[in-house]
Amino acid sequence: MGGFFGVASYQDCITDLFYGTDYHSHLGTRRGGLAVLQPDGFVRVIHDIENSQFRSKFDGDVSSLHSWIGIGAISDYEDQPLLIRSHLGSFAIVTVGAVKNAGALTAEAFRGKGLHLAELSGKDINQTELAAMLINQEDSFEAGIRRLQEAVQGSCSLLILTDKGIYAARDKRGRTPVVIGKKQGSVAITLETCAFPNLEFTTDHELGPGEIVFVTPDGWEQRRPPLARLQICAFLWVYYGYPASSYEGINVEWVRYRCGATLARRNPLAIDLVAGIPDSGVGHGLGYAAEAGVPFQRPFVKYTPTWARSFMPQNQDIRDLVARMKLIPIDSLIQGKKCLFCEDSIVRGTQLRDTIKRLFDAGALEVHMRPACPPLVFGCKFLNFSMSRSEMDLAARRAIREIEGDKPADLSPYLRHGSDAYQDLEERIRRKLNLTTLKYQRLDDLVAAIGLPKDKLCTFCWDGAEPV
Repeated sequence: MGGFFGVASYQDCITDLFYGTDYHSHLGTRRGGLAVLQPDGFVRVIHDIENSQFRSKFDGDVSSLHSWIGIGAISDYEDQPLLIRSHLGSFAIVTVGAVKNAGALTAEAFRGKGLHLAELSGKDINQTELAAMLINQEDSFEAGIRRLQEAVQGSCSLLILTDKGIYAARDKRGRTPVVIGKKQGSVAITLETCAFPNLEFTTDHELGPGEIVFVTPDGWEQRRPPLARLQICAFLWVYYGYPASSYEGINVEWVRYRCGATLARRNPLAIDLVAGIPDSGVGHGLGYAAEAGVPFQRPFVKYTPTWARSFMPQNQDIRDLVARMKLIPIDSLIQGKKCLFCEDSIVRGTQLRDTIKRLFDAGALEVHMRPACPPLVFGCKFLNFSMSRSEMDLAARRAIREIEGDKPADLSPYLRHGSDAYQDLEERIRRKLNLTTLKYQRLDDLVAAIGLPKDKLCTFCWDGAEPV
């Protein structure tokens, strides 16, 4: 995944840029970067943030930077921002999303003469550099961004820093949010609105799908109106998004609370306590506990100072280590108890299996699990929401393979909540995790909790539904 923040101001904007970018640290743990315009040109700073937080890596740089305008990025993969010199002028660029057809776009570009792209380790291409190359093939930034939006399979939202202002664009289906905030003398652009309150910005405009705007300290101008078709990623509310953020005007924590309440109504159960797997399961757990009238407790606490979100590392052993070390059990809250845990989702299930074992080892009588979304059956085609290399890493797909064998399976029966195939899938995952009970959220209940029409949400990972 990843996130970005930009600001244009009549005053020095570095403090706002620094903290605004830092408020996206939950979205990536690989690279952080800032780019600003100074009197002698563009200045860029990028640091590896795998083993230390964004703020600690950039403290020294911030004191030496001074500018009225800048952009920043947190990335789970490539270095950015990138500084580009082209016929459009010099600029800096950051992107968020996943260019799934990067290979085809690169091959097409190479049919021309003199083009090249830097190669990352593993022979991948920096998608931000690819985006810049596609933009530079047109005669204006607006036309170039449109070319990029139409060419990309997947998604790509971006910020472009020029010497006159910042271009901001949301991907053509609006899968990731891009939001403009204002305060006296300053305008900011963010992916996560949680970056606004403590910097005293208020939300002014949320870009629609495919919309392009140009931002200066005076405000923003629309350079391309929004397209009609919105399909924002529903998983933002389930897991990725920060609780204090809102997308399409809908707060993340409130959606999670409603998800948990629905889970409680659907499957009432006699239990001693409700908990959420920290951190993203907490909001779901609070909603469940309030609806069920059962105490919410914390039999696991997360050691937050040094352990990041465990989905990000590509190596499974490292993911497992992070998941184990960051959660500390409290035996006195577990022993002799019937415990129900709310979790945002079950992706691979490997970390969760160890967590459940630790609960039983600590003396739990029962361990029930209520994921806030349906089984993940399809790998994401539009965002890097999981770094899994194969759909067979998904717990649901492994269970289906156990049922069907190696022959190609008709997945549609497994997508219908309550069908025999669905119940078989759910039961196999329950046994694999050694849970007392397992009941997934229904997709219609998740959609209702978000509050947008289903056709405005991307639900591909659960039901395989693609845009028309």
